[in-house]
Amino acid sequence: MLNVVPFSYIARNLWVRRVTTLLTAAGMALVVYTFATVLMMSEGIRATLVATGQPDNLLVLRKGAGAEINSGVDRVQASILESLPGIATGRSGERLVSRETVVLNSLPKLGTGKPSNVTMRGMGAAGPTLRPQVKLAEGRWFRQGTAEIVVGHAVTAGFEGCRLGDTLRFGGRDWTIVGTFDAAKTAFDSEIWGDADLMMQSYRRSLYSTVVLHLADGARRQRTLDAIAADPRLQVDAKPEIQFYEEQSEGLAKFIRILGTVLSAIFSIGAIVGAMITMFATVAQRTGEIGTLRALGFRRSAVLLAFLCESLLLSVVGGILGLTGASLMQAVDISTTNFQTFAELAFRFKLTPGIAAHTLLFALLMGLIGGFVPAWRAARLKIVDCLREA
Repeated sequence: MLNVVPFSYIARNLWVRRVTTLLTAAGMALVVYTFATVLMMSEGIRATLVATGQPDNLLVLRKGAGAEINSGVDRVQASILESLPGIATGRSGERLVSRETVVLNSLPKLGTGKPSNVTMRGMGAAGPTLRPQVKLAEGRWFRQGTAEIVVGHAVTAGFEGCRLGDTLRFGGRDWTIVGTFDAAKTAFDSEIWGDADLMMQSYRRSLYSTVVLHLADGARRQRTLDAIAADPRLQVDAKPEIQFYEEQSEGLAKFIRILGTVLSAIFSIGAIVGAMITMFATVAQRTGEIGTLRALGFRRSAVLLAFLCESLLLSVVGGILGLTGASLMQAVDISTTNFQTFAELAFRFKLTPGIAAHTLLFALLMGLIGGFVPAWRAARLKIVDCLREA
């Protein structure tokens, strides 16, 4: 008795029914495309936020604050933090510390005019130095103590009146855009930067949102963290900047991933039913062939495996088509609202080998579920009945 039907026979059957094969694979491809783009969106948000932080920067917030916009660090605490040992110094001997104020301002979207929140970050003189991934694209950096601002690439591309030389009015003051910057696809691309103290004055705030410290030696980070925790005057939380932004990404990325997976599971029911109908039709059309295979000595398990492989091969075609379509989304820049800050966040879809593997496994699972029952039905057919119907 023979155990395996040649693979060439399985592939040839799909080619003979290429129109039906393509239509069924297209249905699977749409589901796979949805599944892959959701995972790519989640990974894109996570990668954008994680890349925003620097491993040698410490971000200090009010104890218990989950985001910069609801944090508060007073001037006394900021001075104590600046005096801590282990902080790096610049070329002129100044300590690389940035007292920062983070507020939200509503600006009209380009093209639609609909308002959307943009993060406004006031920072100290060392602020741009602490973000080496941010490069000036046009103009110059803002001057301390003046109503000058610089805007990120995503803000310039997505909002009205945010180009070099334009003037924005917020906090009861006119602010002149003197430069634009490229933040290498990080969250800073969706921000506007200016002087911290002037921004605090404009928004009538007495507390900084955060204090960012650049450590001279990353290996001594724990000593600095212990010193902050041991000082009773500092009721603050300090963490590596890269850890902070990774935590910021978790909520939004997880929500998108769960929602997208649920939707993909619902859509996959239709694709599975379509594959099942296609395979049942195939079994009905090839009853004579099944009888011939059994008469030639192929076992029931060989017939079962042959039809199951046919369904899996069909799902692979759909998976590759869907994944190819999803990969094109990497060229698209989109934005969404960050649930942690309620501000606009620009990001790009990101396809990773892990996402590609999960997507193809998802396609194979649809093929396995959709093809098993028809394959089992084909394997249970009796030789006499098959040859009689033929």
